[in-house]
Amino acid sequence: MNTPGKDYTHHSWLAAAALIAVLVAVSFIPPQSVGGVKLRRANILSDLLSFDDAEAAEPAAEPALFDEEEFHIDMAAVAERIEADTTPREVQITYEWLLAQDTARRERAVPDSARFVATLTPIEDFSDSGRIRAFCDTLLNAPRPVRIAFLGDSFVEGDILTADLRERLQSAYSGGGAGFAPMASPLTAFRRTVKTQSKGWTTYNIMQRKAAPARLRENFYVSGWVSQPAAGASTRWESTDYRKRLDSCTTARVFFLSPRDSRVEVTLNDAQRREFDIAGDDAVRQIAVSAPRVRSLAFKVLSGAEDFVGYGAVFEGRGVVVDNYSVRSNNGQAMFWTNPSVNAQINAMLGYDLVVLQYGLNIMQPGVKNYTNYAGQIEKMIAYVRQCFPGAAVLVLGVSDRSVKTDAGFEPMDAIPHMLDCQRRAARNTGAAFWPTCDAMRALGGMEQFVKNGWAGKDYTHINYAGGRRVAWALFDAINAGVSEVYTEQRIASLRRTAAQAVLDSARRAAVDRSILPSSAPLNPRAQ
Repeated sequence: MNTPGKDYTHHSWLAAAALIAVLVAVSFIPPQSVGGVKLRRANILSDLLSFDDAEAAEPAAEPALFDEEEFHIDMAAVAERIEADTTPREVQITYEWLLAQDTARRERAVPDSARFVATLTPIEDFSDSGRIRAFCDTLLNAPRPVRIAFLGDSFVEGDILTADLRERLQSAYSGGGAGFAPMASPLTAFRRTVKTQSKGWTTYNIMQRKAAPARLRENFYVSGWVSQPAAGASTRWESTDYRKRLDSCTTARVFFLSPRDSRVEVTLNDAQRREFDIAGDDAVRQIAVSAPRVRSLAFKVLSGAEDFVGYGAVFEGRGVVVDNYSVRSNNGQAMFWTNPSVNAQINAMLGYDLVVLQYGLNIMQPGVKNYTNYAGQIEKMIAYVRQCFPGAAVLVLGVSDRSVKTDAGFEPMDAIPHMLDCQRRAARNTGAAFWPTCDAMRALGGMEQFVKNGWAGKDYTHINYAGGRRVAWALFDAINAGVSEVYTEQRIASLRRTAAQAVLDSARRAAVDRSILPSSAPLNPRAQ
């Protein structure tokens, strides 16, 4: 019982002081791991005290971030399978519907050296044979379509980044269309550059491939999606105006497998229809539709749906084509689960000039500084790409900027420079090219500034369309700088040839003049 009139307020001050002392003591307890879950330091004095927990938590060796057996790839077997499955076949592979064939040649572009971002982040080319330089020359001079396959994870899902890269390249070097769009996917509503409506398809993602029937599981393309139709299954794609030149599409190509005889229907611009009888074969088929303008295209399986596999369609114009092959949660190694023969057959129909590999976010972890094993896997990815797409240059994109929450607020993840070193080393060892995405983002303020500007999500990991536009501009500047260099060198060489030819022509004219005109007799003063 309290004594009347006695003051106990000092007891509450003592209790508060004791609590503060306990919390201060807890602040000095280093980070712990419980059941494999890493717990951060409970530091209430973060504004006054800082601790170097990264060094203390650094593992002695690279942790098992992936199952190496699951991601094992036999490159010799890949080469043999591609060679065996891509031999010429008697069966018809390509079915054409030409409403108006585009016979005009793609005009040679003159690159503009102006940049879209203030700081240039150049591409590092480690190729002895100059594959990136060859790609720049193709972009500048080739009269045919120039194709880029952009393989990535959720960072570019929904055509983020690639929509703006495509727009810039097509505006500078001609072209049109949204590139690849899958036959069906639960993510199609998220993509703004093409509108997809599908029904009657059962679709499987390569990251959940074990849930797919065995036949589908063995026939994944690098897009990461396969679709199996019921009778009457259909898909309709429609161009949008979300970016420039998306409606400048003059050709659409639909890719599928039809092991049994089937009949399909294609509808162009909701007006003209044509049916195709497909003879059963294991080869990848394409239906190529060319018209003055392809605003929409519908594809329907009328019969032969059993064992039929739908991949999707590529929408293109004369010029640059950028295909987004993004797969959420993919660290890049899922490409080893794709069918190399399917990849090679579609490449034989398209012919990619550049393959971009954008991975690493799903491997990188705070405190992890050793990615030696993953670097070896990247080298295998590059080798795999070169088997499936032998004519393409390979560009490895270094991991993007990313921040994590610490006691002091959001800070750049400490693993980033180590992942960048791993990716750059893999590119150097294989003679590929490398572009440090993180450097380009930090030149624009880094992930924290991206979030403040509304260019990235509050997870401090994923950019949105606005952020993708800035990164795309930086990548375009890097590519354009390479093209401008090639253009300048070719222009100088051309001027030198012209000057040399002018000198040669002058010498020839002088020789002709000497042979035709009579020579003057020397003046002899004694004869006069």
